Amino acid sequence: MTVPALIVHSPGDIRLDLRAPLKPGPGELLVEPELVGLCGTDLEIIDGTIDPAYLNYPLALGHEWTGIVAGDHPLAGRRVIVEGIIGCGRCVRCSAGEQNLCETYDEIGFTRDGAAAGQIVVPQSLVHPLADDVKAEDAVLAEPAAVVYRALAKAGVMPGSRALVIGDGTIALLCVCILKLWSCAEIAMVGLRSEQAWLAAAAGATSFSVTGSQADADAASAGPEGFDLVVEAAGATAAVQEALSRVRRGGKVVLIGLPPHGETAALAVDDLVNNDLTLIGSFSYTPASWRGVLALLNSGQLKPGWLVTHRYPLAAWEQAVRALRGVEVSEPRGKVLLDITGARS
Repeated sequence: MTVPALIVHSPGDIRLDLRAPLKPGPGELLVEPELVGLCGTDLEIIDGTIDPAYLNYPLALGHEWTGIVAGDHPLAGRRVIVEGIIGCGRCVRCSAGEQNLCETYDEIGFTRDGAAAGQIVVPQSLVHPLADDVKAEDAVLAEPAAVVYRALAKAGVMPGSRALVIGDGTIALLCVCILKLWSCAEIAMVGLRSEQAWLAAAAGATSFSVTGSQADADAASAGPEGFDLVVEAAGATAAVQEALSRVRRGGKVVLIGLPPHGETAALAVDDLVNNDLTLIGSFSYTPASWRGVLALLNSGQLKPGWLVTHRYPLAAWEQAVRALRGVEVSEPRGKVLLDITGARS
């Protein structure tokens, strides 16, 4: 018996390999992935543009995923989500509940193999069972939702706030979903592609415009001066500068998007000071934010599966990567998934 795994051997060298079956060790669980989400960070891993401090090659892709516990264990047969960040548990940051800042960085899909494979072995302490009625299409978005949840919680979003989300990808759309749950009065969205408008509406955006369009210009000049909260979720330096130009005096700018390693943005520091702005960066998620998303999923308050627009079997991974790169530019694109279940049949 062999197990398929989508391996990036080095930048530009990605193959679907066959590996020997895995066996869990003490304190570990064997999980059979069902669905794996792909995102822009996976493209950076494939292309080699990610900060090398956060990556080890060769590597099985897959940091957004859900699966079924296998083997002889009380949780066998249960659908689960699994935290990807594996803290040392001993450093100051881990003791403070900030495993995302652990002194020894370790994460599934980055420094150790991800879930784009027939099997994965994970620490049992990071495994979270889902309620029976939570669908795999909703569960697979737990990881990006936890990233968003942590950033917005860090910003201290207040009910009734006017918010602007810059970006129109999965992270940006999840921002809109969660801002809606937190009772924002207005959630405007600025993206790059008009095709994303229906996804923005489905997420709960009160308006959607394309960067540089007349509608965008009108929205920027209409209403109270600036937004209470601006979330940069595009992962572009130009979007950072735009975010700073759209926030009101005394407002907050949250940076979730991750531009390519080493890129810089011009920043008028006097404006930052004179406008009494709060600039917040947020990296990944914490156990607390993961528990928050888990509670939303299990209670049925968060059902983001509608975000899935592209789904491919593992064997068709090349098509999935093409879709992720936006080769099919004339259609809306939400979450791109790999379906792993057929790879085991």
